Amino acid sequence: MAKGIQAIRGMNDILPTESAYWQWFEAIARDVMAAYGYQEIRFPIAEKTELFVRGIGEATDVVEKEMYSFEDKSGESVTLRPEGTASCVRAAMQHGLLHNQQQKLYYLGPMFRYERPQKGRYRQFHQFGVEVFGYHQAELDAEIIFLSANLFKRVGVFDHVTLHINSLGTIEERLAHRTALIAYLQDNKAVLDEDSVRRLEKNPLRILDSKNPAMQEMIESAPSLLDYLTEESLAHFERLKTLLSAAGLSYRVNPRLVRGLDYYSRTVFEWMTDRLGSQAAICAGGRYDGLVEQFGGKTTPAVGFGLGIERLLLLIETLGQKTGLENQPHIYCIATGAEETTQAVVIAEQLRRAFPGLRILSHCDVGSFKSQFKKADKSMAKLALVIGEDELAKETVTIKFLREQREQISCAQRELVTMIETILKEV
Repeated sequence: MAKGIQAIRGMNDILPTESAYWQWFEAIARDVMAAYGYQEIRFPIAEKTELFVRGIGEATDVVEKEMYSFEDKSGESVTLRPEGTASCVRAAMQHGLLHNQQQKLYYLGPMFRYERPQKGRYRQFHQFGVEVFGYHQAELDAEIIFLSANLFKRVGVFDHVTLHINSLGTIEERLAHRTALIAYLQDNKAVLDEDSVRRLEKNPLRILDSKNPAMQEMIESAPSLLDYLTEESLAHFERLKTLLSAAGLSYRVNPRLVRGLDYYSRTVFEWMTDRLGSQAAICAGGRYDGLVEQFGGKTTPAVGFGLGIERLLLLIETLGQKTGLENQPHIYCIATGAEETTQAVVIAEQLRRAFPGLRILSHCDVGSFKSQFKKADKSMAKLALVIGEDELAKETVTIKFLREQREQISCAQRELVTMIETILKEV
């Protein structure tokens, strides 16, 4: 027998048993966004490769090693989006959303990076992202952190995550720090691993983010970017810390937090957990005040974050909280024979119109009462509506309680809506 076609490694199906959890998270995310006045934006999965090379940075791991890029039929280089910020900036600029305007936006969707698949890190992964344009105040940095904290509270993981913050300053401040950092790393080159040696000239700041245990002592003694911040950048960072403390939100200042993309400036932050092993960060972001200008627009302050949905759901599962989602049907319709099945389908549709929030599953197939009741029980429905020969002849419906020890009820079809309404009030 021919071998079946499998999904691409690292690109996973989301099956019906899992999709309910995704829908649950997405509903909560949209609810939180509405509470803060943020609006959804949607942009293409594929973009011109140049967008990410210019936006993310040529010397980053994403651009150098991880992008899914190819030539289309016109010979243009196209890339499946590896992150959302560059696409969001491009869309906002293209459609005039930044012209004398302030925007608070969010998005959900798949991103693509070619890296070694492991639990919580896939080649096609899904991200929830927030991007804010036109606000230079630290208050907006604080707002998106509060927003993310609120989201973690709503999904039940807040007590298992820790907020880390840092400031990367301006380009000028980073250049001054870079000179000192390169000199320090050159003096300690014997300690650097192969990856860090490669980054030494192109992106030395990323060396500080290395998880190599053999390098940690050297990294701890490296020059701190915080020591190179000017008065203005320090004031912005101090204001952020004041706002977080005033709201009672705990945080850790982490001078080694640098982020992996070139566009960040001033505030950077990560929400980290110790419950997922090496996959510690579940949400990360910060300011990128120079990115719009880098793409040819006017200087526009901006701040945002990205949250890995797979990793968040994995944390929820690890904590044993991935239970109790109400996606099972309320009612399962059972019928035998063609005429009975027709009547059952009609009745189910009448109930859906009367109760738009009711989940009703019709069997719609032949089978014995016994086999249908097994399926009804397996579906976890609360009620079974039964139409057999007797019910069809008498124009009645038998209501069986599948989760309670109650006597079944025989109800006239014309009175079924009223009867179901009464039962729903009782449960």
